[in-house]
Amino acid sequence: MVRIAIVSLMAFSLAACGTAPPAAEPRTVSTAPPGPGTPAPASQAAPAAKTVANPVDPAAVQALRDMGSYLQTLKQFQVVADVSGERVLTDGQKLLHTASAKLDVQRPDKLRAQMRSARSARDLMYDGKTVVMYMPEQKYYSRAPFNGNLAELVERLRQRFGVEIPMADLFLWGTPRAPLDSISSAMNAGQDIVEGTLCDHYAFRQGDIDWQVWIATGSRPLPRKLVITNRTDEARPQSLTLIRWNLTPRLAESAFTFTAPAGATLAEFVPLKTQ
Repeated sequence: MVRIAIVSLMAFSLAACGTAPPAAEPRTVSTAPPGPGTPAPASQAAPAAKTVANPVDPAAVQALRDMGSYLQTLKQFQVVADVSGERVLTDGQKLLHTASAKLDVQRPDKLRAQMRSARSARDLMYDGKTVVMYMPEQKYYSRAPFNGNLAELVERLRQRFGVEIPMADLFLWGTPRAPLDSISSAMNAGQDIVEGTLCDHYAFRQGDIDWQVWIATGSRPLPRKLVITNRTDEARPQSLTLIRWNLTPRLAESAFTFTAPAGATLAEFVPLKTQ
């Protein structure tokens, strides 16, 4: 879930929360061998119990799997994300920036993504046959043939061209590509209200990234808020994403196809040099 931040628009981070989440409860494990049914001699002291802290709560990881399973059942949806994040200056001062993204989705292979910030505007369209990236301010567009599903599209664009689709992990959760590797800490941090919706709050650590996700309770476990903290920077910059869902949008087929406007210029997708 870490790549769910719109890193293709800008480098994000966000002001730290004022309250730290509660610590996970340690497990107590007895290392004493089972007795034969009769008490040990008084002179023989029983081995002391050892307290072992297990930082990965399996229930928290299962909540991610349940969220992914539900996301995979959504055949058509519209999602809007408002992102705010910090940029850290060399003297340690933090500057807050904002961006937004809107995705129209029809599984298995149709997508329209609109990404906006004060510095950048980009549209991406995929109709199951061709993917197009359009920059409306410059009137440049690039196109490439492709015929995979949305999870495959996400990986192809990232690996081949270095293009990040906003909220890309929405297409990965519930599949073998779900980013569940390298979780060194996972905990349930209680419940919160996110824009009127009761959510379960979970916190995770993966490598140098800490991230938190708020998942709606009940039969529709949708992610509603995401916070990412970069621990490689001593300033601990963060990004905050608020996610709004429409599960019954009216989406026309034309929304996923691109017609070049007058004056638009075709430019090639440039593969990464490592490819």
